Amino acid sequence: MVLFITGKCRTNCFYCPISLKKKDCDVIYANEMKISSKNDIFKEIEMMRATGTGITGGDPLINIDRTLDVIKILKRQYGKSHHIHLYTSTIDPVKVKELVEVGLDEIRFHPKVSNWNIMETTKLEEISTMNIDIGVEVPVLPDYENELSSLLSYALRIGVGFVNLNELEFSEGNWSMMAGHGYEIKNDTSAAIAGSENLAFRMMEKYPELSIHFCSSSFKDGVQLRNRLVRRASCVAKEYDIITEDGTIIKGVAYPKDLDAAFLLLKDDFDVPDKLMLVDRERNRIEIASYVLEEIASDLPFECYEVEEYPTADRLEVERRPLN
Repeated sequence: MVLFITGKCRTNCFYCPISLKKKDCDVIYANEMKISSKNDIFKEIEMMRATGTGITGGDPLINIDRTLDVIKILKRQYGKSHHIHLYTSTIDPVKVKELVEVGLDEIRFHPKVSNWNIMETTKLEEISTMNIDIGVEVPVLPDYENELSSLLSYALRIGVGFVNLNELEFSEGNWSMMAGHGYEIKNDTSAAIAGSENLAFRMMEKYPELSIHFCSSSFKDGVQLRNRLVRRASCVAKEYDIITEDGTIIKGVAYPKDLDAAFLLLKDDFDVPDKLMLVDRERNRIEIASYVLEEIASDLPFECYEVEEYPTADRLEVERRPLN
């Protein structure tokens, strides 16, 4: 599970991909669910049968007390085997020591670009001796090859456990970087930036002794996200839902003015079994098995669709097809 602990951050990276609804906002999300209590966190973990949690932001160390409390409750609720890793741009031995003491398993540092050439001035070497898995994780910026090389050389020298290189992508939150840095899209079907992948491969060849992992844009969406969706869909899908191989859910939806009257109409006049439909008052609609709704939609006096949506808390709709 991805636990977004706060949108606050002091680093101000020009490539920050965080969405506008989260950026610089002190909000908490578990995957796509906005959180108001620890029970909401537990609910999302159980909805996807998560065996671990990645704490991110913003910068989780901006609110160290909240972050420490979350690690404590997760370890208390799910035990030591529940793996917790954390991303931060704050290189602070005192705070990291606190994180280790409450049970954090792994920490991934994201130093700001202006420090990549002068990492010796940070305290990462002091932290690297602590009893915790330590890595560096940064995006591959095509126009910062020398700086990235310096960062990797330093990571190798102090014995960092691993380096994660992420293919740079554009998003609604960092669109302004495109013109400012002359970046271009790799191709028409990707949000990845041209040159990022090639630079990552050059760095892997240059530092064969360093444990480097490259995460492409296509892998993140096609494998990591897909696996999470499939996992959650298997837990939340209704009996009448169809789960696709990508982890999305297909269902029929109807939009009557009177939900209760429409439910009775479907049940009494069209013989739709209760187990194949549901009144969704939150979204002001009736869910119906898509294969059932397709058969009867032309005889119904309200709009009907077959929809494909994510099994996430926000139920992001991917596609809809009118049935009448």
